[in-house]
Amino acid sequence: MKVLLTNDDGIHAPGLFALYQELKKDFDLYIVAPETEMSAVGHAITLTSPLRVQIINKNGTFYGYGVTGTPADCVKIAVQELLETPPDIILSGINLGANVGVNVLYSGTVSAANEGAFFGIKSAAISLDTRHNPDFGFAARFSREIIGFMTEQGLTQGTALNVNIPAVPADRICGVAITRQGVSRFKEKFERRVDPRGNIYYWLSGETPVEEEDPEADASALKKSMITITPINYDLTCRDEIERLKNCVRPEFRHL
Repeated sequence: MKVLLTNDDGIHAPGLFALYQELKKDFDLYIVAPETEMSAVGHAITLTSPLRVQIINKNGTFYGYGVTGTPADCVKIAVQELLETPPDIILSGINLGANVGVNVLYSGTVSAANEGAFFGIKSAAISLDTRHNPDFGFAARFSREIIGFMTEQGLTQGTALNVNIPAVPADRICGVAITRQGVSRFKEKFERRVDPRGNIYYWLSGETPVEEEDPEADASALKKSMITITPINYDLTCRDEIERLKNCVRPEFRHL
């Protein structure tokens, strides 16, 4: 099986290397990832500058391709240019930090999986719920379960999986939950600073989680030490509003 690995933490990130180490013996692996960290770039693509692709070696052997672009760029160029045939599976991760609630809109990790779904390729984003002293071992092993799950069950066209794994010992994980994307978010704090030339600038210096209590939401289940699997797609239509807004359009505007 042909598996494409990517991420948003950069091609040298330990989470990506953990996936590679776990899967390399049993899968035909290809790595195409950003040359540098591209966290929180969302689904951005590069239009105003060229994409440069560099061969990356580890310990003297070929490891993958580093791209001067975003995670979505990496999936596009991998599928359309670098790989002779499309991959069977795309895994994006392992991300340092969870991607739940509205954070999925900012996440380059999740956007890479969504880009795979654009191409009709079974894709999943995998994230570990910590930013400090990560142990990617279990998350890497669980990626095998995700590959098996997508292979056996399939995914609806345009759908990817957003997988979040608690940063606890394997024997303390309380199970797997199929969840919805929640609405939990972070309240950001900016620190105002002045540079040596007297220019004012701002640095995002802190985030306070704004939690929700819905037990079916991704953040709630993850907080209970459950692995969360959320099916996501790129259709952002709010269907609940369609009919209401149709009735709000003034008659003279309906036939323009």
